[in-house]
Amino acid sequence: MIMFIKHLLCLYSMVNGIERPLDLLNNSKGKEVLVGLKGEKQFVGTLLAFDIHINLVLDNVKEMQDHEMKRSLGLTFLRGDTIIYISPASTARKKE
Repeated sequence: MIMFIKHLLCLYSMVNGIERPLDLLNNSKGKEVLVGLKGEKQFVGTLLAFDIHINLVLDNVKEMQDHEMKRSLGLTFLRGDTIIYISPASTARKKE
């Protein structure tokens, strides 16, 4: 059963053009993402670049608190070891 699930995940990734975890980030370049950090901070911005450590460079960044903008930061670097999750911002907003 476990092998079957792994096979399905592999097929899903291949069909969607995602062969490696970083491919998903690469597909998100130029798109708005929601990033959650340690300390319950959330940022929304356009993903410009990333590296193998998941350090991110975002533009038009807004710090969010309780689903509202706390402040605007513009161009921002987020260190990968502080990141808990990264999600397409449009997906996160649809859930609210």
